[in-house]
Amino acid sequence: MDGNSEPHHEPRRVNNDPRAKQQKGNQVRRDRRDVHGWVVLDKPIGMTSTQAVAVLKRLFNAKRAGHAGTLDPLASGGLPIALGEATKTVPFVMDGRKRYQFTVCWGEERDTDDIEGRVTATSEQRPTREAILALLPRFTGVIEQIPPRYSAIKVQGERAYDLARDGEVVELAPRPVEIHHLTLVDQPDNDHAVFEAECGKGTYVRALARDMGRILGTFGHICALRRTLVGPFGENDMIPLDQLEALCDRAASGEGSLADALLPVETALDDIPALAVTRADAARLHRGQAVLLRGRDAPTCSGTVYVTVAGRLLALAEVGNGEIIPKRVFNLTGLTASPGRNERN
Repeated sequence: MDGNSEPHHEPRRVNNDPRAKQQKGNQVRRDRRDVHGWVVLDKPIGMTSTQAVAVLKRLFNAKRAGHAGTLDPLASGGLPIALGEATKTVPFVMDGRKRYQFTVCWGEERDTDDIEGRVTATSEQRPTREAILALLPRFTGVIEQIPPRYSAIKVQGERAYDLARDGEVVELAPRPVEIHHLTLVDQPDNDHAVFEAECGKGTYVRALARDMGRILGTFGHICALRRTLVGPFGENDMIPLDQLEALCDRAASGEGSLADALLPVETALDDIPALAVTRADAARLHRGQAVLLRGRDAPTCSGTVYVTVAGRLLALAEVGNGEIIPKRVFNLTGLTASPGRNERN
């Protein structure tokens, strides 16, 4: 579940001195800067995704930031955070596959489907390894899944978790989700089982634990959760928060560069064809104008592409009917990833 609370605000003191307003405006302009790229935070347990974005925005003094898929406070692992122009590529990451390693605690079902909730059902029965392995094929492929009551899904304009916290009975409709792989990794004792799941957009691992527990007749909930893959971003890309803060401290003293923490904006576009254009065509695309494809060397691809000029990302575009039509143009003036970050492990 997503735990967000409203901050307490002190009464505002009004200063009508125009010089103070000018100084304040100058301070904002000086502090906030253009930063473009991806940081894949290895999010610690207890931090919300919104808090993580705020921390990175502060560390980089960035003008814009956003994350590519909420990660629950009780979960750790990959939270890709887009800075600056990378925010234009967030949908491509959110639509990608996710991989999770999670531990199910048998014997209790909870209203949040995780360890933070209230116990709603119990069982003394515990599943055997054979019973768990026999069940896994039922949860592989395209399945119907009812999201947790404590989820961000909207019900008549309200978040389901807000309604549930207010004591309302939330009935969510089942919806199709795709689980590409589901494996039993370990069974350390009778009360716990460790799984790995690779799944598509919209899958709730908490609901997976709930439903497996019900079918096995034992009930179950998530007691540990870690995300290890989000779209193109894997564990090799993740940076723990303490390492990121240390890098920022070194950069502030002139001993390093924050660019070393950034992955290029186009990293999010790994599954999209790249199309190089001339500087003349790039100028037209940058103005939002279409470019005709001419000559024998004209590309034969169609659909969405990302356009480069002299090796630099220029735009997201659609190719069709003999022309390139720009859809999102990038302006990468400011801090970007170090050249070496294009070579990923």
